[in-house]
Amino acid sequence: MNWPIIPLGEAASFINGYAFKPSDWESEGKEIIRIQNLTKSSGQSNYFSGKIPLKYLVKKGDLLISWSATLGIYEWEESDAWLNQHIFKVVFDKKDLDKSFFRHLISFSLEKMSYEVHGATMKHITKKKFDAFQIPLPPLPIQKKIAAILDEADKLRQLNKDLIAKYDELTQSLFLDMFGDPVTNPKGWEKVVAAEYYEVRGRVGWKGYKKTDLRLEGAVVLGATHVTHSGDIDLEKVVYLSDEKFEESPEIIVKQNDLIFVQRGNTIGKVGLVREDLGDATINPVVLIFRPVKANPLFLLYLLMNKGLNREFVNSNSGSAQPMITQKFMKEFLFVNVPIKLQNQFADRVAEIETQKAQAQTTLGKAEELFNSLLQRAFKGELVKE
Repeated sequence: MNWPIIPLGEAASFINGYAFKPSDWESEGKEIIRIQNLTKSSGQSNYFSGKIPLKYLVKKGDLLISWSATLGIYEWEESDAWLNQHIFKVVFDKKDLDKSFFRHLISFSLEKMSYEVHGATMKHITKKKFDAFQIPLPPLPIQKKIAAILDEADKLRQLNKDLIAKYDELTQSLFLDMFGDPVTNPKGWEKVVAAEYYEVRGRVGWKGYKKTDLRLEGAVVLGATHVTHSGDIDLEKVVYLSDEKFEESPEIIVKQNDLIFVQRGNTIGKVGLVREDLGDATINPVVLIFRPVKANPLFLLYLLMNKGLNREFVNSNSGSAQPMITQKFMKEFLFVNVPIKLQNQFADRVAEIETQKAQAQTTLGKAEELFNSLLQRAFKGELVKE
């Protein structure tokens, strides 16, 4: 490979977003692009109608890079919006770059940065180190050829992701068909206090843990990052707790069929179901355990994931500087009282849908492997001959 190796900062300009404060948020104006709007981890948006420098304006088609907490590159597909801090806007003002090629290159580079800059537990990349990161830069015709191959492989991935999303939508539609909207309650269900459905368990403050309590192996610690948008638990990146600290809090040992609920932070209100025995596992202070009492776990998952109900949870303490859904609120919340027989019927039908979804996920896994293989070859100069 005879391509020049240059710092990212010499390839393009990267504009960091404006430091909006919560007091700047409005209900009208242009949308403020925050990391959760890019990752789709929150359906809530904030707006701003005031004036700030136009360099923070994002237009449809602009590439955006999240560099704090969540790393990723995204193409903005909505109308004009304002860019929040912790996100870079890419300005192609230096080198000849194919946008699609550059998007794949940044995605590849971010994965490398996450380990080379700060290690496996990296939380953010500084602007200085981002600009200094070395990248290969082939001639524009080669960039276009590489982009064409990677785009085709990416389409295959996206088709499978779209199919999985459709299965999720089907399950949500089934829930509404069987039980109605749990907020407006058109079917007229009686209400029941949450304690009839589940127990709430959380890590008591004085039983918190420090970095010195973490180990290379031991009890898995679940937190907000492990709860997926689709209601699953993702164990790809976990931390482990010492046996001593784990045994100190037996009340928050995670069991199969528990629900993990995000109590605070960027993904507040998100919930995931522990579908299998994880062995020794516990939670960090950001999440709660909901242990089903007189409820089917799958029914409970989709009840808690309902957008209308979730909005009520999130807004329950939105006036504070750091919004948090209290244990008391989630214990006393009134839900529709659905007979367990109907809950179980719903769960049986969901299980059939999830069998089909699992097949799509297997196919997606193979598509991901193919794409990642092509990505590695592309930036080693092995994919396209000059």
